[in-house]
Amino acid sequence: MAAHALDATRVHYAWDNALPPRLEIDPGDVVVFDTRDAADGHYSRASTHADVLARGPFRGHPLTGPVRIRGAAPGDTLVVEILEVRPRADFGWTAIRPGRGLLPQAEFPEPFLTVWDLADGTHARMDRRVAVPLAPFPGVLGTALDEPGAHSTMPPRKNGGNMDIKQLTAGTTLFLPVWVDGALFSVGDGHGAQGDGEVCVTAVEMDARVTLRLGLRRAAAVPEPRFRTAGPLGPAADAGGWFVTTAHGPDLFASARQAIRYLIDHLVTERKFSREEAYVLCSVAADLRISEIVDAPNWIVSAFLPESIFVA
Repeated sequence: MAAHALDATRVHYAWDNALPPRLEIDPGDVVVFDTRDAADGHYSRASTHADVLARGPFRGHPLTGPVRIRGAAPGDTLVVEILEVRPRADFGWTAIRPGRGLLPQAEFPEPFLTVWDLADGTHARMDRRVAVPLAPFPGVLGTALDEPGAHSTMPPRKNGGNMDIKQLTAGTTLFLPVWVDGALFSVGDGHGAQGDGEVCVTAVEMDARVTLRLGLRRAAAVPEPRFRTAGPLGPAADAGGWFVTTAHGPDLFASARQAIRYLIDHLVTERKFSREEAYVLCSVAADLRISEIVDAPNWIVSAFLPESIFVA
């Protein structure tokens, strides 16, 4: 088994099976990927709210790859062992962009940016009030699609892609379908911390270094991505109590919105955050869960916020 490295000097912004591989490896090899943040380096520590709209339209996640795995063929499964994920810079960012995210533009009509301090390597710090434990993972991991042409990286797909599953941290093994010869795997969109749902459409976004072992299960197809963790889910955030809001109704999306609205109201009223700060906190730290879905006509969605993130 060999070790390889891919830097972030050359990236691509769409799923396209015609892209030439940057690297070809044998099954079982380890690759260290340097990845760019989702805004492609637009933000700095000095960035302000005005920079959110100055960024311009989203062109796609900058992805490092593709990597061709020798012998991979449609019907196989790519086994992605996540060995290490860590920040490549001492800051990250979370942005509210009007018209994007779970809540409608009418509720958050202005752009908003939080720049997080990642310098201590253990927490994302908003200011003296908040320290969210770092639990880094790549938001985008995927193989090439079997349809020709360029396909947006924004929605998750049968190849994986922009799944934003926060449990894809070091120690987790991800299983991806192989749709084309060589698999043509790419990775990007590093997150330092995120809540289940990523409700304002960004997490603690960051440049990342992602170390993966890429293996192969031949003729053992999976229809869509699945994964196995090596231990408990989110142990760092589970160090203390939680505050939970619930919402009921026949529409899970509408109930998710309402549970987050209730949580924002709580953070504004009880902890004196601005509404924008509260929405950002919900995106990077609160977990949306389907608590009940069997008693028609109403289902329950809950929003869980770890209170251990508050330090003052």
